[in-house]
Amino acid sequence: MSETKKDLTIIGVLALLLFFLGNWAIAITDPVESNYTLTATEMLKSGDYISPRIYGNYWYDKPAFFYWELIAAYKIFGINEFASRLFPGLFGVLGLWLTYGFARKIYDRKTGLMAAGILGTCFEYWLLSKTVITDLTLFVFFNGALAAFFLGYSTAQKNWYYLCYLFAGLATLDKGPIGLLLPGFIVTVFICIRRDFKEILKMKLIPGAVIYVITAGSWYFSMYQLHGMDFVNNFLGVHNFLRATQSEHPRWDVWWYYLMIFFAGCLPWCWTLPAAIIKYVKQKKLPEIDVTAAFLLCWALIVNIFYQCMATKYTTYTLPALLPIAILMARYLYNRERFVKITAGITMVVYGILTFALAVPMCSNEGYSAKNIAAVYKDRVKADDLVVSYGDYKTSLVYYGEKMVYRLEKAEKIPEMLPDGKSWNAKNVMPFISFEELPQDKDIYLVLNNRRFDDFEKDFDTSEWELLESFKAARVYVRYAKK
Repeated sequence: MSETKKDLTIIGVLALLLFFLGNWAIAITDPVESNYTLTATEMLKSGDYISPRIYGNYWYDKPAFFYWELIAAYKIFGINEFASRLFPGLFGVLGLWLTYGFARKIYDRKTGLMAAGILGTCFEYWLLSKTVITDLTLFVFFNGALAAFFLGYSTAQKNWYYLCYLFAGLATLDKGPIGLLLPGFIVTVFICIRRDFKEILKMKLIPGAVIYVITAGSWYFSMYQLHGMDFVNNFLGVHNFLRATQSEHPRWDVWWYYLMIFFAGCLPWCWTLPAAIIKYVKQKKLPEIDVTAAFLLCWALIVNIFYQCMATKYTTYTLPALLPIAILMARYLYNRERFVKITAGITMVVYGILTFALAVPMCSNEGYSAKNIAAVYKDRVKADDLVVSYGDYKTSLVYYGEKMVYRLEKAEKIPEMLPDGKSWNAKNVMPFISFEELPQDKDIYLVLNNRRFDDFEKDFDTSEWELLESFKAARVYVRYAKK
């Protein structure tokens, strides 16, 4: 076995252990994971693998690639937690292989191994490799595009540029236009800094554009053919433009948000940034920055600055920056290899403990997942029965209960909550039902958030409702049909 294959095997085995341990026992959580799993489930059952759908409605939140991953996993392993977390874990492994291979090419084997070890044990990377979300897939494709660009730029092998366009197309198919726009912006800034505009003529622009359009454009064209401007207005208008210009979570629109994410997400390695700053301040000189280090810094900084300028902040947005950061950390710790090995090993053990001591019980808690709540009525509910949710609507109720759940609200409030295509209400595609519409001739199962218990007592004749089970966060009632 060659040295490179041996390294990849060791990285792969350790990463599979780290990213897959306990996944079968971690419940699907709300609000993000359940949206993805329910959408993939509905696509699988409908046989329509082009148009994402949720609650029976077409759903334009994300492109189809991640849903295809889930569908493939469900076909192999069935619809369950392990299958849902399969591809995030696999792409977590691919991300480490990419980091090792890229760092080895631009530096050396030792840097590649250390960078993969640092990245794999960064808290954010480990967590998202076990989370049902698009970001690990984006990490591989987004960073694959930039790695391929730099290999094409820094060597005589210009065919690397073809791979750059392919990865950008796949990133666009996974997350949207950002899969092209942000890597393209990073490349543009880097070339401008270097003033190396002649390189543009070597970048295979025309065949690259063809590769990109074929890779990403086929799905987008199909969606436009099927859904017209409704797809364009919702996908680009709401789920892309609105996110950039209007904060979905205004309290987190602060200047220090991604600085906080860096220190939390890079645990236990985040101390290297202040340590490096202190070191160079004491030396009273800046480190020598060659073309490779300049590109890595450009890559990491622009990702963070770009998303800091966006109105909507998400903890996962700056994940792609971890690859260049891990390589830079590996260079800083290059002469402390034994320390890196010990720290990575201890961190892996800690993550294993956290999986079963924290992640499994926390995700099973009714505040994060409705798995236990749905189990109360799943085997009781009949085809004609109605299930409603009053208070905190959880998509995982539908996923685990395998039954449509209606959001119960007062009639006068429903119109202002419905999607209007101009605000975040566009995400409220679940079915609504008013108090006045509740039928008397059907058994009704009510999932009540405990914070709304006082409203429940005011709005309902509680004597008609039988309590089936009570949890810390919610209660489940049934009202039987009147004969």
